[in-house]
Amino acid sequence: MAETIEAWPGRPYPLGATYDGAGTNFSVFSEVAERVELCLVADDGTERRIVLDEVDAHCWHAYLPGVGPGQCYGYRVQGPWDPAQGLRCNPNKLLLDPYAKAVTGEVDWNPACFGYVMGDEDARNDLDSAPHVPKGVVHNPYFDWGADRPPATPLHESVIYETHVKGFTVQHPEIPEALRGTYAGIGHPVAVDYLANLGVTAVELMPVHQFVHDAHLVERGLRNYWGYNSIGFFAPHNGYASGGRGEQVQEFKAMVRALHEAGIEVILDVVYNHTAEGNHLGPVLSFKGIDNHAYYRLVPDDPLHYYDTTGTGNSFNVRHPRSLQLIMDSLRYWVTEMHVDGFRFDLAATLARQFHEVDRLSAFFDLIEQDPVVSQVKLIAEPWDVGDGGYQVGNFPPVWSEWNGKFRDTVRDFWRGEPATVPELASRLTGSSDLYQSDSRRPVASINFVTAHDGFTLADLVSYNEKHNEANGEGNRDGEGFNRSWNCGAEGPTDEAAVQDLRRCQQRNLLATLLLSQGVPMVLGGDEIGRTQQGNNNAYCQDNDISWYDWDRVDEPLLAFTQALIAVRKAHPAFRRRRWFQGRPIRGTVDIGWYRPDGQEMDDADWESGFARSVALFLNGEAIPGRDERGRTISDDWFFVALNAHDEPIDWTLPAHGVRRWEVLLDTAEAASGPTANPAGARRGAAGARRSPTRRVVHAGKTRRVLPRSCVVLTAVDLDAGR
Repeated sequence: MAETIEAWPGRPYPLGATYDGAGTNFSVFSEVAERVELCLVADDGTERRIVLDEVDAHCWHAYLPGVGPGQCYGYRVQGPWDPAQGLRCNPNKLLLDPYAKAVTGEVDWNPACFGYVMGDEDARNDLDSAPHVPKGVVHNPYFDWGADRPPATPLHESVIYETHVKGFTVQHPEIPEALRGTYAGIGHPVAVDYLANLGVTAVELMPVHQFVHDAHLVERGLRNYWGYNSIGFFAPHNGYASGGRGEQVQEFKAMVRALHEAGIEVILDVVYNHTAEGNHLGPVLSFKGIDNHAYYRLVPDDPLHYYDTTGTGNSFNVRHPRSLQLIMDSLRYWVTEMHVDGFRFDLAATLARQFHEVDRLSAFFDLIEQDPVVSQVKLIAEPWDVGDGGYQVGNFPPVWSEWNGKFRDTVRDFWRGEPATVPELASRLTGSSDLYQSDSRRPVASINFVTAHDGFTLADLVSYNEKHNEANGEGNRDGEGFNRSWNCGAEGPTDEAAVQDLRRCQQRNLLATLLLSQGVPMVLGGDEIGRTQQGNNNAYCQDNDISWYDWDRVDEPLLAFTQALIAVRKAHPAFRRRRWFQGRPIRGTVDIGWYRPDGQEMDDADWESGFARSVALFLNGEAIPGRDERGRTISDDWFFVALNAHDEPIDWTLPAHGVRRWEVLLDTAEAASGPTANPAGARRGAAGARRSPTRRVVHAGKTRRVLPRSCVVLTAVDLDAGR
């Protein structure tokens, strides 16, 4: 029975639960509802129900004086229940506020969570779901940001580090045990110092929106580790909080503040393309019971079923103004209130499907570009989904950057020795102008990566030819079967020294190619320390040692090499240009040139040679267009980069261009343990080093040997004064 409580009319906006210091305003949208009850839930599960009599523009609202932070709540919506017509209202289901800023509890998968009776999909299930589902929590919005300012790192100067909130710190011995695997763990000085010393400028956190652990995983003793199953687009996931109920908001803000103090941005991987409620057989947790038509794409001639381009059972309805409003309100909230610096949009092509096809002129893109807040942060698209025409690399609007899957595939193919990769590799090394230049975008449109959370880690990429996903309990049928990987001669762990040496060198090759290419590099967290998933290329459900960082087994030489590479990129604008190469003389010398081993520039026949597995490029650092933020002309050194994916060494004749001598900056054939003083590559003589040339300075016109499957970068140290 409902209990009487004082309720004032309140306001329809903002949606959600808004605490003002004296009470809380509640507002929820539903066009289909006939009656809405706000349920205040006590710790023992008892409810005080308040009928929301005030309705404006389909927003049901009330203000409750005296109700404040820590109060749990949900909604019960009475309205039509006719699944065949896409109507799924059921007042016996306690529904999570779509605008909840904090959430407590999780789904326990009791039959009461579902809208139908098990075994009879046509029968309405009137079991009360309240004890079995998460609830919203009124949170305290006040936080002392101090002097926090966004680092605002320009994209061309960015180095992104993709990581997982829990996996990054859950086993770190220097972080207090109570903070490991939490927002506070990432904000701890040990974690912040590690990231700062590595040299990255941004962390891209895998999903932190409140998400659900799938029933089929829970039944097998697994978890939705990655988190691509959102149910709350405003709430930081409660499983990553070290504090009590509702405190995850404050803890998340403290993490952002700590990272910002170190000059590190925070980018969120966001999943607006679908929710955790699944298809017509999924649970009723929030959107489905509030207004199914508004929030989900339904099959036009069969609204019982969901239109699905995500492979998860449903697709969010970006054609409805209230769904679009929710996405935009969420994005603005994370920028203005949580101070994040950008977003990576999972399966972003789905958000562009205003009708059926992916449309770059869709309302979603229009809203993003017109929004004065969201349009000014970093916007990164995963430019594909699983629907027809879903692969959209290169087709997003100019304000966007994109995960460049073609960079990943080409670089992997080149270093594993596939033929006919050189022409495309040249495009990828120089920013992928073939994909992005035609619509006025610049090299920063390309987010370059070789590995990401989805697939092999770097160590596994060079250690396995086949996926090994048995731990997922799906008979190794899940995960991508074609990985463009090469195990270097043995599958998995091996004691063969030659294979181990080659794997180490291949990791350095892949990292060097990534971090010295034009565009924006994204490093998969843990690759720099040799993290392995034991050949699992789909560890989405492995919340355990398979996915977590092993801080007791850090590949120190690889870590030092990665730090040195990032330092080289930061020190030299030639590797992070803002604009495209012109391929013509600028300030007396070409800005870029491509060379054969004999020192001659490549011609059409060389580009068309299908058997070539090596290439070299000359970069003129004095020919960088534009100026820095203070209006000064940008100038840098000259570089010569030679990549050899052959099984044989190549003696490369170094070009002149007014250069008398070249000095080796780095050589991936050397087992790196850190930068030298200038910084120039890596210290020789470390354990496991391959035999490599010892010459650090080479005269122009002379040769420098590039060992099999290795990369050498040289810089000009003696220019001809008369050039």
